[in-house]
Amino acid sequence: MTMRFVMIGGFLGAGKTTTIGRLAALYQAQGLKVGIVTNDQATDLVDTHTLRNQGFDVGEVAGACFCCHFNELTATTSKLSKEHYPDVIIAEPVGSCTDLVATVIQPLKHLHQNEFEVAPYGVILKPSHGRRILRGETNAGFSPKAAYIFEKQLEEADFLILNRIDELSTDQIEELESLLAEKHPDIPVIKISAKTGAGMQQLIEQFDLQGEYGNRILELDYDIYAAGEAELGWLNSSLKVTADVAFDLDTLLLDIIERMRIQLDEIDGETAHLKTIGVGDAAHAVANLISSDTPAQVSLASKSQLKEANIIVNARVAIAPEVLTELVHTCVCQAVEAIAGEVRFGETQSFRPGRPVPTHRYQSS
Repeated sequence: MTMRFVMIGGFLGAGKTTTIGRLAALYQAQGLKVGIVTNDQATDLVDTHTLRNQGFDVGEVAGACFCCHFNELTATTSKLSKEHYPDVIIAEPVGSCTDLVATVIQPLKHLHQNEFEVAPYGVILKPSHGRRILRGETNAGFSPKAAYIFEKQLEEADFLILNRIDELSTDQIEELESLLAEKHPDIPVIKISAKTGAGMQQLIEQFDLQGEYGNRILELDYDIYAAGEAELGWLNSSLKVTADVAFDLDTLLLDIIERMRIQLDEIDGETAHLKTIGVGDAAHAVANLISSDTPAQVSLASKSQLKEANIIVNARVAIAPEVLTELVHTCVCQAVEAIAGEVRFGETQSFRPGRPVPTHRYQSS
């Protein structure tokens, strides 16, 4: 029996994880078993912990994108299959990756056709950066090389997902639809809010379509692609916070992100995504920031008072990794000092992503 393979692409901070959580719950409501595969350039991914804490069966491919760790992707899906017998696999690639049709979907269709039935490939548009990049603004937040990745992600989609419509005005939605129609007139657009659930039924219907999908193979300059990825400082850090007096977990996480936002603004560090999860005493919360011109927010509230919590910070910012490490550690220490607590840092991984070297790359479908 084959598993339905659903992959949801999109730039860092587009809302992939929240969308996947909603989508997985919808599949489960239909009586289907779901397995999820997350992906990151390093271990300690907030998204993995978030989805597991929601009760989903999650495997993780760490250390490189799906395209470069294709065999790890298929091994992870195989493990999920043997342990949980999923009907559907939902895969979330690294947000800075593109060329996934040629390097993931086509290899699955040609080499693993007896294991997977590949769904249409959907890519989420991140409105905050998307509006600036699609307008062709010279100050779009990222360099032309990073914007190149963003644009290529849209180009290879079978359909586009305009997320966060609950945060946009009618005029803003219409402008984005117009920009997408101009740039990609042959690619349909689904409007959703993963936060409120609006449009999710239409999204699942789009993923359920049968036919020949995943054939939009890109013409891609890997030198520009690699340079665009390398502009991002990438950090995953784990730590433990303790205090004699109970602290509000949601407030602490938001304070960490807000302090980072302020300091990054002072040095013109364009944020692709900041995200932190705190877990303790059967509670978990998530706070994040998706761009330099949007507010920090608690995306998953715990409403819990704790005396200790394990916290993971993920940061993707267009600054040097060593600067990012110092900034994150400083902000965490300041936020913990404000609650009269103590912090003990565990592992911190901070680097620039290396050049993508796909396991497979199909030139045609």
